Amino acid sequence: MKSEDTPFEGGPLDGRSLPVLLGPTGRPPKTYRVPVPDAAGGPPTVLVYRRVPRGPSGRLGLTQGWKYAYDPQGRASGRPRWPWSKPDAAPGGTRDDADG
Repeated sequence: MKSEDTPFEGGPLDGRSLPVLLGPTGRPPKTYRVPVPDAAGGPPTVLVYRRVPRGPSGRLGLTQGWKYAYDPQGRASGRPRWPWSKPDAAPGGTRDDADG
């Protein structure tokens, strides 16, 4: 597998460059999770980094590369993974957009 040295910004890994495995399209993953073991033996803390463009794109709008920015909340992307996984609109379990 191919890897690329990718810089990290913010959080405990600020200023470091780590080799990150690239996917089949040649891009690093959208999120990079780093488990940090607990000193007291508890569950590890997971640091979350999000992929962002490295610098301003050129005249053609092509990305110059990627870097990872620290996400202190470590939350999901904020959008549903599938279009049909919307929350129920009414307590009865029916949705407004359901055909029927």
